[in-house]
Amino acid sequence: MVSPQKSVHTIRIGIIGAGYMGSQHASFISRQEGVELTAVADPFSRTLAGATGAAYFSDHRELLASDMVDGVIIANPNAAHVSTAIDALNAGIPSLLEKPLATSLEEVQLLIGAQRNSATPVLVGHHRRHHPAVTAARAAIANGELGKIVAVNGMWLTRKADTYFDAAWRREKGAGIMLINAVHDLDLLRFLCGEIVSVQAMVSNTARGLAVEDTAGFVLRFANGAVGSFIASDAAVSPWTWDQATEDDATFPYNRGSFCYSIAGTAGALGFPQLACHSYSSELVQSGRADWNHELSLHYLSRDSGDSYTNQLRHFAAVVRGEVAPLITVDDAARTLAVIQASQQAAASGTAVQPQLVFTTAGSAAP
Repeated sequence: MVSPQKSVHTIRIGIIGAGYMGSQHASFISRQEGVELTAVADPFSRTLAGATGAAYFSDHRELLASDMVDGVIIANPNAAHVSTAIDALNAGIPSLLEKPLATSLEEVQLLIGAQRNSATPVLVGHHRRHHPAVTAARAAIANGELGKIVAVNGMWLTRKADTYFDAAWRREKGAGIMLINAVHDLDLLRFLCGEIVSVQAMVSNTARGLAVEDTAGFVLRFANGAVGSFIASDAAVSPWTWDQATEDDATFPYNRGSFCYSIAGTAGALGFPQLACHSYSSELVQSGRADWNHELSLHYLSRDSGDSYTNQLRHFAAVVRGEVAPLITVDDAARTLAVIQASQQAAASGTAVQPQLVFTTAGSAAP
């Protein structure tokens, strides 16, 4: 039960990791009622703490023990995610853990074990699930408006600034387009269309010449029988990304009319994020003439206003207050990481890989 005091007071949030995403979260907090940034932990920089007036800690464990926070946002490098999240669990501090959970499923098993032995919640930061357009699209799919889903297509193609890679960890194992960016899209395709049961993949690093891939292509099979494809690159010039199509983050220019996903079923097709729904009229359906010889009708699904980061922050505050369970749990997010790890194995082997088998094998191999 949530205590009266806990349910009404401003949620004090600490940020662990003062890099790009840590700074982004600080900006989101500054614009949201009911939350405040009280502390920042980063071993290398005081800049964010100084700019926001938050207390500074060089060690996140000191922040967790400070009694200055009700919850923390973990936004440090990927390789530190699991150990930091476990420290938060041990301290009894709810956390919003940026994706990916870790650089490998074997490491994630440690967090899964710690989470199962703790009553403290962890919300994983697959923020796009909180977007109003996603809510509307998922409801339409669940309600059968598209019929049986048969085909899915997606793109995340953009050119990151060269300075983005000045941080050494972004050029090393544990980074790359798959883990940093495509993980968001594949998580969302799971959320919208169901579990991915098989994946094939190809990668390339020829555009930037780094140790990690800059471009990746995926062929997906879903549990419901649907087949999908997805292509991602951080070295390609295009408007076809979630970031530019949704106006979800003011950091990126909004390209009106751009899109990132197409989902087609036996009764209709949906363009995302505009929520343009193409289908045959009821007259054509009832007369048995709903086929390619006839014109499709177009309508747009309705959706609420808002953006995913604001909704995610509100949801996290509710999680901290004990009002709701996390929308994305560690176990759920681990399934998305299994898809990424299966994709990495598929790219290396040239064969199709089953994410469930990768997940099960990682559990058996965990220390």
